Formats: sequence, C-alpha cells, structure tokens
Amino acid sequence: MNYQDQIKQELHTIRDYIRWCMSNFGEYDVFFGHGTDNAWDEAVHLVLSALHLPWDADSTVLDARLTGTEKDRVLLFIEQRVHARMPLPYLTNEAWFAGIPFYVDERVLVPRSPIAELIDNHFAPMLREGPVHRILDLCTGSGCIGIACAYAFPESDVDLADLSEDALDVASINVARHGLESRVIPRHSDLFDALQGEKYDLIVSNPPYVDAEDLASMPEEYGHEPEMALGSGPDGLDITKRILREANDYLADDGLLIVEVGNSEVHLAEQYPQLPLIWLELEQGGNGVFAISAADLKAHREEI
Repeated sequence: MNYQDQIKQELHTIRDYIRWCMSNFGEYDVFFGHGTDNAWDEAVHLVLSALHLPWDADSTVLDARLTGTEKDRVLLFIEQRVHARMPLPYLTNEAWFAGIPFYVDERVLVPRSPIAELIDNHFAPMLREGPVHRILDLCTGSGCIGIACAYAFPESDVDLADLSEDALDVASINVARHGLESRVIPRHSDLFDALQGEKYDLIVSNPPYVDAEDLASMPEEYGHEPEMALGSGPDGLDITKRILREANDYLADDGLLIVEVGNSEVHLAEQYPQLPLIWLELEQGGNGVFAISAADLKAHREEI
C-alpha cells in the first residue's frame, strides 16, 4: 500500500484533512502570505476549495465524509501547496481584493496590495473632492486595483495598463467577470508609452519594486509569480523612477498619484529627500505606499 492510499484509509472527514493539511504546513515550513497569514485559515481554504465548497461554509460540513475521488483531489492540492510551494490562489484560481473576488493564475501576481485600504476609503483625504472621471491602474496585473476603483467610483472610466500581454489577458477575464467592459479598458503599454494625450484624475500603481537583495531571499512560493512583476533593479526603483518622471504629463492639474514601493521605501526616501512624498499610514498593515499631487510633481520635475 502506498503512502497516499494509507492516508485515504485513515482520514475520512473534511475536519481530518484540514488537520492533516495543517500538520504538513508545520512539518515543511510552508510560507503564508498570498491571501492568508496562518495555517488554520490556509488549510480550511485549501480543503474546502478542493471540494468546490465556499471558504465560509457552515462549520457542520467539517464532519462530512469524503468520497475517494474527493480525497484524491484534496491530496493533490496539499501536494502542490506543500511540496511544489504553489500559492493557494493559483490552485483555486481565485483571490480576494478589497472584498471582491478575482480570477488569478501564474501569469499575474496574487493580489495583496495594501492599496485596497485606500480604495475602501476613496483615497481620502489625499484625493480632491468631487467626481473622479478618469482613473489609470498602471502595471495592472490581474486588474484588481483598477476594477476595485471602478466599484468605488461608479462615475469613472478606468484604464488598465500593463506591458505583459499575458497579464492583460487575465485582467480582461476579470473585467468580463464583473461586467465592466463599458467602463474598464485593458491597454497594452510600457508604462505611459501607449497613453499619449490621456489625462487622469487618479493614477494608481503597484509596479515591480523588489530590490535585488530581497528578490534573491524571497520564499519559494514567490517563484511561481512572474519575475517581471516583482523585481525592478538593484534598488527596486527602476520603474518607480520612470513613473515619477513621466506621470505629470498624464495627470489632470488637480490629479493624484499613488504608488506602492514596499520595502524599497527606504531607497526612495534616501534618493529623493526633497520630493514631498506623503507616506501613508495603513491601519490594516502594509508599508511603502506614497501619494503625491500633480502640482507637487510639477514643482519638483527638474529634481526627479
């Protein structure tokens, strides 16, 4: 009898498999950070997803016994998560961002930006009052930021720009999933290159920003994500510097730029001490997100 057959003979209920999944997470030192931050939530989500059950199913379902086919599927998910180090959202093809579900696969990063908190707060108090007609989600990936903005600002039209055609295919799936084709447009562009003449009230970007040192030391799970969406030069700022230099040409006079740079915040602050970046405090956690107005970008253009 092989190992998996033995497991299937000894474990029977959903609760059994959640417990066994957690034990595997502990034994193999699995990293959490792509949607959950602890073994229990990850195991529950993994097992229920493998069984096509909602993550918030009634707890009474945990004592239900599994069929042989269901056991095989759960064991496959555990194998891919624990030994192949596949982030759970790639197994389920779903991630939640700003309270909204999104389709994801290995063509895009798993949504996890703290910018979600800013969207929930309508970017107050940084964003000027009044209607927001045009929004750009730059380096959009799955489209999660731009689509969440479209929900937050129902009067807006949103462009989703990315250099990766693969990422734009995923973003298009999500636009269609949320029925936003008339307002949210995926656009193939190397940052602003294909957006000549456009003006936006709000530009939001979660660009690649991981510096070379951090990129080399990231947990194995990150190896499943597209490297071009993570690394950005020795200091993590190659793309962010381009955004700062070029964004003013695409912002309305009273527009706002929001950019996430994560741990590369320290490099940006050191290199541009004169730039009036507003580093945002986030109640739900996360760091390295700044805001700057179009007026301030224009005033400091020669220094960037």
